[in-house]
Amino acid sequence: MDHGTERDAAQGRPAGRGAPPPGPVTGRVPLAVVVVDRDGLVSHWSSGARRLFRLPRQEAIGRPAPDLLPVSGVLSGTTAEADAAYGGYADDDGLGPGLESSLGGRLSYPAAGRARLTVSAAHRVDVLWWAYPLVGPGPERLLVLAADADALVRHHADGGAGAAPVERIAPGFALHTDFPGSDELARRLPEILPSMSVGESARIVAQVLELGYPVLEFSQSDRVPVTPDWGVPRRAERRARRERAARALAAGEPVPDELRDEAEDAEDLEYAAVRERLEFLNEVSGRIGTSLDLARTVVEVSKAVVPRFTDVAGTYLREQVVAGEGFPDGVPDTTTMWHRVALEHTDEPGRWDDVVPVGEAMPFPAHTPFFQCMTSGEPVLVRRVTEEMGHAVASQFEKRDIRPLITGRSMLLVPLKARQVVLGFMILLRHPERPVFNDMDRVTGAELAARAGLVLDNARMYTYQENVAETLQDSMLPHIPDHLAGCDIATRYLPGTLLGRVGGDWFDAVKLPGARTALVVGDVMGHGLNSAAMMGQLRTAVQTMAGLDLPPAQLLRKLDDLAQRLGDTHLATCLYAVYDPIAGELRLANAGHIPPVLVRAADGGSELIDLPTGAPIGVGGVPFESVRVRVEPGDRLVMCTDGLVEMRGEDIGVGLATLCESAAHPAASMDDACDTVIRALGARGGRKDDVALLMTRLRGIEPDAVAEWRLALDPAEAGRARAAVREQLHDWGLGKQAAGAELMAGELVTNALRHSHARPVVLRLVRADTLLCEVDDDDHELPALKAAGPLDEAGRGLRVVSTLAREWGASRTRTGKTVWCELTLPRR
Repeated sequence: MDHGTERDAAQGRPAGRGAPPPGPVTGRVPLAVVVVDRDGLVSHWSSGARRLFRLPRQEAIGRPAPDLLPVSGVLSGTTAEADAAYGGYADDDGLGPGLESSLGGRLSYPAAGRARLTVSAAHRVDVLWWAYPLVGPGPERLLVLAADADALVRHHADGGAGAAPVERIAPGFALHTDFPGSDELARRLPEILPSMSVGESARIVAQVLELGYPVLEFSQSDRVPVTPDWGVPRRAERRARRERAARALAAGEPVPDELRDEAEDAEDLEYAAVRERLEFLNEVSGRIGTSLDLARTVVEVSKAVVPRFTDVAGTYLREQVVAGEGFPDGVPDTTTMWHRVALEHTDEPGRWDDVVPVGEAMPFPAHTPFFQCMTSGEPVLVRRVTEEMGHAVASQFEKRDIRPLITGRSMLLVPLKARQVVLGFMILLRHPERPVFNDMDRVTGAELAARAGLVLDNARMYTYQENVAETLQDSMLPHIPDHLAGCDIATRYLPGTLLGRVGGDWFDAVKLPGARTALVVGDVMGHGLNSAAMMGQLRTAVQTMAGLDLPPAQLLRKLDDLAQRLGDTHLATCLYAVYDPIAGELRLANAGHIPPVLVRAADGGSELIDLPTGAPIGVGGVPFESVRVRVEPGDRLVMCTDGLVEMRGEDIGVGLATLCESAAHPAASMDDACDTVIRALGARGGRKDDVALLMTRLRGIEPDAVAEWRLALDPAEAGRARAAVREQLHDWGLGKQAAGAELMAGELVTNALRHSHARPVVLRLVRADTLLCEVDDDDHELPALKAAGPLDEAGRGLRVVSTLAREWGASRTRTGKTVWCELTLPRR
């Protein structure tokens, strides 16, 4: 059909030679439907194609399309040789000028034509055809519709649609033209592709509607848009004929010729329905479980079923599943809390959000279908939600009226199970105008829920294990304060992999007597829980031995001995440093660890501290040495594990040089300095190991902020100590804190004088961020709080100290013990 003529007709202008066109007439034409894939092979052969071309489906599927179809100029291979194979084409009215092959070349526009062919010795047919190029992700590349022109001529001559002298019949396309029954055509077009999935047929139908309806032109004035009716009786009559054919097949009786097509069509539709369900489940399985994130998995499950399978999908999970925790065995009961974790729907935006918001938790009573689903673990089908049931369900939502959202809809409840345990359930609802859920939907929903339940359980287990790993790692890594006496500290820990977020890297900072701080970084070789467990033991041992005020080399020696007793399956490196802010020095010892970086505040330069390397902890029998390094206020010490500087295929010296350079970069804060180092080393990529980073700004303590007295072993010295403390605090401008400090110092000195043996008692005050009061004596027994009775004359001193002090403690030293307490100072 001439497209210009058609446009004129659509716009009400005269067509052809000026004759006014009549309104379009809708015709119902039996159609053969064929789909050709990208390889040029037939992938779909409808019952109409079987009747028109007298060729069964099993013989047509998979054969080259040019061998079967009378489509000229569209498919590769439709040459004269192919024409001859059909018995010769004649009178070909192709309407696709300039088109290339959809397989050998490119088909850009729809094409139409007419051809006469001989399909058998006794059968010759005049074929009208339409060809649509298909685009998209599917394998289909060409849709071909065909009709019997002889049957149309007979229908026209008998007074059918458009009764007028038949000059010629030509196929064409109605591009974007409205005609009576177009809505029905749009709804019924998917029926011509019954053996394809809904998604594939919808994609093809959308392109057909965009490219144009099939149109027949009987004369210059009559146009008949074609609707997809392939010459079958009414639905009820067709169903009865199918049932007769099915009964004949079941009884083993011969099927009459007039029923054979109906039997084959019935088999086709049953096969198509089952295939569609399987394709849907396969598609859903591919869309869910793309990650192990529980929240994302829940959303994927909900979106996978809307709108294809249902119009509303609400997902509920047990409270413990949402929290990533375990839950008791057994069937859920009326006290079980269920969290609404996702809600997808095709209603207008916001209609469901206020009534049933995501995140709400609620139990379900025993008389509801929800309770039946969660306790039985089987799907529950409600073909239509009645007013009574809608009222019963709405009563669970207190003042919110949910009845308008569910009444009259079909409802299917499917449990989300894994390992015979109900993790949750889904509420599926269909609009009243949509077909109700049936038994096949129940089976499909159960299979869908089984697959979704397994994916959700995997995500739940991963979330649970991730929480366990993070809790374990957090418990093993200390929470170090940002400020200690004379120094500021910042730390970073980065797991080497997303799976199993635990490893053997650690850092620590331990408060020591004399306002000193022990700084530790270590790395147990290997990954996973075993390395983390070994790391926890070694870190606890370091903390304990640091509290004994052991020199660095001696501490590593004892740590190596402990590792030998724990077993020889793990080795560890360790760097141990003690910072004395009063003396302005570092004492360091190394056990196979990478050296630390010292950034000088004077010139901003950085250097690796030259240390004896030593052997890793666990080797055994290897000596350790310690060195002293002078430091100045403002210097920074950077200690890290080798995961930060090592990269596969690169010399470690490159990483250490980058570490020195990035550590020396100016930063506004300690946290910014840590981030600068992490960014600089992480930009190289390829990191696989855990990273522990400990950065310390060595602020130091000025000499005039320290006061020290030696007290003879005389009870009267306690009064002298109180007076000295009071006078010193007034000199420092801390008169308001003098009373409390004087009382605490007096109690500590009194106890030390009572228990000391020979050496003088030493009282020291250190003014830093807090006021530190320390008392040393030569008795190794640590003091303990006692419950003093009303008549007891002793046992109250430490209780007074613990009440007044911000913090207090005691530790053994090489010569005895140190008891200390801290008092909060006002900010300057």
